[in-house]
Amino acid sequence: MFEVREKPEMVERALLVRLSFNRREEDTDISLLEELEELVTTLGIGVVSLELGWSRSMHRKYLCGTGKAAEIVELAHAHECDCIVFDNQLAPSQQREWEELAQICVIDREEVILDIFAQRAQTKEATLQVELARMQYALPRMARMWGHLDREGGSGGGGGASRGMGEMQIEVDRRLARKRIDRIKRELTAVRSQRATRRKDREKNDTPHAAIVGYTNSGKSTLLNILCGACIMAKDMLFATLDTTTRSIELPDGQTLLLTDTVGFVRNLPHRLVEAFKATLEEALLADFLIHVLDASDPRALEFFETTMHVLNELGAEGKPMITVLNKIDKVEETKLLDNLQEKLENTILLSAKEGLGLDDLRGLCSVMLADRVRSHCYRIPQSRGDLSALLHKDAKVLNTEYEGNDVLITAIVPTIVAGRLEEFISA
Repeated sequence: MFEVREKPEMVERALLVRLSFNRREEDTDISLLEELEELVTTLGIGVVSLELGWSRSMHRKYLCGTGKAAEIVELAHAHECDCIVFDNQLAPSQQREWEELAQICVIDREEVILDIFAQRAQTKEATLQVELARMQYALPRMARMWGHLDREGGSGGGGGASRGMGEMQIEVDRRLARKRIDRIKRELTAVRSQRATRRKDREKNDTPHAAIVGYTNSGKSTLLNILCGACIMAKDMLFATLDTTTRSIELPDGQTLLLTDTVGFVRNLPHRLVEAFKATLEEALLADFLIHVLDASDPRALEFFETTMHVLNELGAEGKPMITVLNKIDKVEETKLLDNLQEKLENTILLSAKEGLGLDDLRGLCSVMLADRVRSHCYRIPQSRGDLSALLHKDAKVLNTEYEGNDVLITAIVPTIVAGRLEEFISA
């Protein structure tokens, strides 16, 4: 792995900065800065202060003017910080300029998220996806690794025509980095091929599938745990889990439903991460419907809803049938908040995954979403047609079995794909 710079072994004190260029967006800027604090805290880094800086226009060197940059560096030194974390995305050249000015580690929101992902990825696919994103992030920043060698050109009259050691070394490293990126992509292709094979096996069974999506820390994993008895990491932190987990539940009408927990969304999610995690998020594309989980106790719930929908639309999942779960209602003190959300969002359900409230309502609504996939009938099957009885027990949900003469009366909930083969045996 190629490091962009020598980071401190453990960053202990960080100054968080967001540069704003429109005072009318102050509330959004403060909210994003507070979210950055949650992200940085997730890495175990101590946050000493949050600084919202104003600039009339964007500058090429520091994003802001030199005077504002000097103020920020002075504040970082006053707090004895060993890192400045920007909520803004910094170009490689801007990151170099800030580090040269501050003489301490400087990173941006994207690198914070990448570091969190690197800590949390567990499956082979997620690990490869994170490494790919980190390599793509690091590649344009390699120049600063060898800046001290760029001046080692030949002495005398060689001038600019001679090549220094640094220029050769950086080209070697860039070539190695590109080869590593290509190798990761090949490995990802192989892993995704294996997953596609497993998915085809699942689709052969015609088992309905729902994907749980939503903003990070909205309670998606907790919901899957309590519905399915899964053992997924579910903590009060951003990106507590990255890897998709699929479990099955039985719905009130007897159908089996596969539920998949997906990686959480976040505002200003770096585009390279959207691309890197497309395979993880494609579960949302393939699902019969989505279960969109919102933290109803958060005043920014509507904003988070729009963030998730924006990314889903980027993935091509717009128009997918959806249940909106207003989770954590046990933490809501003002019912007006819930009323407002239900008024503005469609097909909502009130729920508390932690307290187990509203789970039966959610299961029932899932059955409604899949109502056109099943039929409930009583079939009169001749005992000589054991193949049909076996088919019902294999691909349907048998509710009752009785024997009458030479016939077997089987009441079952049958998928539409099977119902057509048994239509002539429906009992009047």
